[in-house]
Amino acid sequence: MKKTWWKRTWFFVFVSFLLGVGASVPAARAGDPVQNWPQFRGTNAAGVAAGQDLPLKWDVKSGTNIRWKTAIPGLGHSSPVVWGDRVFVTTAVGEGKEAYLKVGRYGESPDNPEDYDHHYKVFCLDRDSGEILWEKTAYKGKPKVKRHIKSSHANCTPATDGKHLLVFFGSQGLYCYDLEGKLLWTRDLGYLDAGAFDVPEVQWGFASSPIIYEDKVIVLCDVNNQSFITALDLGSGKDIWRRLRDENPTWGTPTVHRSGERTQVIVNGYKHIGGYDVETGKAIWWMRGGGDVPCPTPVVSRGLVFITNAHGRMRPIYAIRLDAEGDVSLARNETSNAYIPWFYPRRGSYQPTPLVLGDLLYVADNGGILTCYVAETGEEKYREKIGGELGSYSASPVAADGRLYLTDEYGSVHIVKAGPEYQHLATNTMDEVCMASPAVSHKTLFIRGRRHLFAIGKDSD
Repeated sequence: MKKTWWKRTWFFVFVSFLLGVGASVPAARAGDPVQNWPQFRGTNAAGVAAGQDLPLKWDVKSGTNIRWKTAIPGLGHSSPVVWGDRVFVTTAVGEGKEAYLKVGRYGESPDNPEDYDHHYKVFCLDRDSGEILWEKTAYKGKPKVKRHIKSSHANCTPATDGKHLLVFFGSQGLYCYDLEGKLLWTRDLGYLDAGAFDVPEVQWGFASSPIIYEDKVIVLCDVNNQSFITALDLGSGKDIWRRLRDENPTWGTPTVHRSGERTQVIVNGYKHIGGYDVETGKAIWWMRGGGDVPCPTPVVSRGLVFITNAHGRMRPIYAIRLDAEGDVSLARNETSNAYIPWFYPRRGSYQPTPLVLGDLLYVADNGGILTCYVAETGEEKYREKIGGELGSYSASPVAADGRLYLTDEYGSVHIVKAGPEYQHLATNTMDEVCMASPAVSHKTLFIRGRRHLFAIGKDSD
């Protein structure tokens, strides 16, 4: 059923974004996933790290367990990525004006015209000190597409393989640097208008992040004018393949998974959820049926792909077998089929990407409801509200050493013990708005706030 844009509820258009993933095979040269965090939500977007020994409590005002905080100008919802001793993050800095941002849960969905120049920047910081080692302006000019008042012009999380650094600013282009900040190549992928599919004049901003797999850059561009998915050569930025998609705007990041001889790029969607062959772009499997504003990234674990999205008539969670072939869409009134062992029609997440840890799947929604399922069967273990009644969540959860870290938009980081029974361990505040998903690397939790990038770790280290 069509909904006009002013009736859309709680739409926050990035990422996040920010916007997804599980036990996929790591991309080539992805390094040690425990140490490096090379893309949105880390290796394969799994959002899980081990051997981190993070503190349970910290305090921004006193500096307890705060290793450093560094001011980042402008407005950006992209997550930090970490490789070796360096941290990378992007932002968009408006000339002489403070960017307007409205967080929380509300029903309006207006875009935000900004008819003045922005500097689209990438920063490189020292991992141990927070010192800015270099910054580059990838693009300067007026935004080509407007953003939602809860979004930014720097939603896409960078990706790196230790040699290349990919940063994406939607209609402003895709840029490849080396880790010293030298520009290697750039690609203009066109006018990428992501917004209300039924009111195309309303624009919300682009958010899908690039990923690196072996010698390829995978980019998903689901937009109002013409949706497509493409693989580019990592060394040159030239097309390897491109496939058009019959799809509404989406905001999730693809996931690459290799099992046996099959390597597939898995994407979320409304009209085309599915998997593509990584070498050719040929569709392997596909399905319809979901929320009409897909944001979360696919999660892969235990032989299953977990897809969730929300808005409109549905907010599903699908568990789909990795050996799926052809059209696997559920027929009316079906809750399973040969390739979908379980499904919930109204339990999905609008923006945060789910997380699999061990044999459990955790789905956190925008209102702060955390639900824990047995991943293989869909059996519910618990469903609990995190934080206050007015909680609002855009960041995706991450996990380290048996703990889940869930960051709300007002800057509270809630720590929950992993396991089949709910146990809240602690809440720490960052004292500023937090929209981006955290990163975990080298015994440090990196959290991006509205104005600072924070590094959290035990003072004794």
